[in-house]
Formats: sequence, C-alpha cells, structure tokens
Amino acid sequence: MYRQYYNPEIFIQTFDGIDRDRYVVATYYMDDKLPGEDFIDHFALVQAMALEGSTGTWEKIEEDTKEMREIFSSRLVGYFEIPTDEPDRKQAVVQLAFPVEAWGDNIPMMLLAIAGNCFAYSPKIRLLDVFLPKNLLKCFKGPKFGVPGIRKILNVSERPLSLHIIKPKMGMTPEQVANQCYQTAMGGVDLIKDDEMTSDVSNNNYIDRLKAVKEVLKKAEQKTGKKVIYLLSITHEPDKIIERAYKAVENGANGLLVAYSAGLGSLRKLAEDPNINVPIMLHASHMISGMKSIAWPVFAKLCRICGADMMLTPTMWSSIPMVSLEEGIRTSHMQLAPLEHIKPIWPMPCAGVYPGLTPVLIGEYGRDIIIPAGGGMLGHPDGYTAGAKAWHQAITAAMDPEKTIIDYAREPENKELKRAIEKWGYIERPKSPWLRVAPKFHPKKMDM
Repeated sequence: MYRQYYNPEIFIQTFDGIDRDRYVVATYYMDDKLPGEDFIDHFALVQAMALEGSTGTWEKIEEDTKEMREIFSSRLVGYFEIPTDEPDRKQAVVQLAFPVEAWGDNIPMMLLAIAGNCFAYSPKIRLLDVFLPKNLLKCFKGPKFGVPGIRKILNVSERPLSLHIIKPKMGMTPEQVANQCYQTAMGGVDLIKDDEMTSDVSNNNYIDRLKAVKEVLKKAEQKTGKKVIYLLSITHEPDKIIERAYKAVENGANGLLVAYSAGLGSLRKLAEDPNINVPIMLHASHMISGMKSIAWPVFAKLCRICGADMMLTPTMWSSIPMVSLEEGIRTSHMQLAPLEHIKPIWPMPCAGVYPGLTPVLIGEYGRDIIIPAGGGMLGHPDGYTAGAKAWHQAITAAMDPEKTIIDYAREPENKELKRAIEKWGYIERPKSPWLRVAPKFHPKKMDM
C-alpha cells in the first residue's frame, strides 16, 4: 500500500512560498541523538513536532483531514542541517510556520503553539527567533513611551541613563526606602526601581512606599532641578494588577514595574490601557527558568510588542553571566531595531555591574541603554549619593571620545568615580584578532 512518509501540506513548503501575512514563523535549533542507531529520520521527528503545535496528535483520526491541515497545520519552511561526524546524531536549524488563523493576536495561545509541547520532542531544542507578520503586528500597540518618550520625560537627549535598584530586596519600611531614594536622587540618578522581590511586604505596602518616595523625590527635584522616574512594583495576580496600577497612578506614580511572572497578557493589558499613562518596566528574572529553551531575543521581541518600555538585558560582564556575548548584545538589537509602528525600548544590561564597567557596556550596547545598579551604586565607600555621582561621572567619561575612564577618575572633580574604581576596578575589553593571522603581524604605530 502506497504511503507517503512526509505530509505534503507540511513539507512541500518554503519560507519564500508561504503567504507571510498568514504565518508566524518560529526558528529552532534541534540536536537529537538515538545512540547505537545508524539510520536517523529527523524529518519524522520534525513532522510530529509540527503537528503537535497545530492540528495533530500521535494517532491520526478521521476528522484530521487534508483540508483541515491545509488551513491549520504548521509547515516546515526551513531545514538547515548542521554537519556532524556522529552517525546517530542530527543537528539542524528548523523553521516552522504556524497559521495566525489558529489564534489571532492571542499571545498565550501563540506561545502554546511555538513554545509549548514542542519542547517535549527533542532533548536539546531551543526557540531562536519568531517572525511576526505585519497583519499581526498591527494588533499590538507596543510601549507608550519607549526610548524617545522616556528621554522626553527626563529631558536627556543622548546619553545612557542610570538606575538605582532599591536594596536590600525586601525588609525596609517605606521611610527607609524613601531615605535611600532621596540620597541617590541627590547624586543625579535618572531612575529608581523597586527590587523585583518587593511588591507588598508585611511592613511595606506599595501605596505607602509610593507616597514616601514621591515626597522625597519632589524635595530632591527642588534642589537639583532634575526629575527622577520611580518604577513602583505592582506585580500581582491578573485580576488585581490593573486595579493596583490604577491606584498607583491615582496616587502620583510616574512609573510601574511588572515581573515577567505576571504574564505577557497582563503586561499587554497594562500597556494598552489609556488610563495607565506611565512607563512600564518589565523585570525578566522569571525568564531565567526558560532560557535553555527560549533565546533571550525572543523574550525581548514578545515583551516589546506587549508594551514594555524597558526590559532587563543579560550581559556576559555581569555577576551572573547567563548568555554568550553575542546573545546579550543581540537581545538589545531586538529591543532597538525597527519593528513597524512599535517603538524601540530600553535595553538594561544588568546584574552586579559597577562604574568601571561602563565603557564596555556602552561600547557594546550603545547610548540607548539604562544601566541598573544596586550594590554597585549603594556599596560606594562614600555612601549612596557618592555612588550615584560615580555612575554619572562614569557615563560622562564613557561618552568622551578623547579620554578614558581612568583619565576622568584622575580629575579632582570626579573623586566619586575614582573611589568606585579603587573599590571595584575596571575592565579593559579583550580583542579577538580576526582580521590578521596573529597579533605579531598587526601594524605597529610609530612613536612620535
């Protein structure tokens, strides 16, 4: 009996040939082994995975017709084998196209298709990218502010921004939090955020904290002339998060923080509500649990279309270097690159950063970044205000094409930066000699 092993509706397809207005295209890396086997039919595994994310199951049934699959089944539109010397192993970059008709602009349902049961099919599978068609992107409003809007609020046209992370993570009273914020505001910090572990704590209600911080930031602004955005954490259950956002805005909040654990749907609802007209920071710590299966740039794209104005970004120079150099930097590209009507959002290279790292971060990520610091600001030997000043001086130094950060630190007016570098040091970024066969063949400079 004739039987075609690979379903034509799924396999006789190319990325060039599909209607790109109708499909979301997910790109995966797959690494599969069957120890001891010398015949590996990788397409059989890919076909099962493609059907699992759309119409099929492990056993074909009567209603699963050719006509149904032509409309709703996912399609293999790219298969790029990575050669291996192991006969029982297959590695490939695989692209599957999923029809938008299956779920429209429903983000939770889209995630079920592109990042759901597929992870059960391959022991080493990673979602690398998601192509979103224009017709689908039109359904998303994206961030209200993004990079241009927050620059306008703070009246900072070009340089990177500094951010104070309130520490310790929890346990302080609203008055203690406000005192810390006042000191960094007096040092020139641009933004302040709650630690993601604090929303409501037994001794620190979010509205009490907001009122206390708002009062001291007003006092600091009167002295410095500088506005500070305070990102108040409102992370909660879906039915309460909008209520909390409304109450925060009514009480004068000029920024909100939501953790990824609240869900992309909650983020989108906050960002698209016209009554919540303040910037929203998306805290990405909950994403760490999924990073072996989903590349960070994918998270960044989804959070951007759902309305985050800024989002934590991994960097290999942090105290918890979770990703490669390239994945960290590529994440920032995903946040800033043109994407139809969706505004660019702020990358935030983070975790254990300190002023001496600033030239490297700005060199890799560009000037449209927010640099968040907790211990790397509050741990300054001369106190919190000095810590904030050190960051401002480090950013100024990194933006100067003529001087190094050490040159700046030696100037008497930058004593806070000097003290920070004395405590934490600085980094000289290594170079890879790609364009010459060896360093000994590099051109020499003449001493003048």
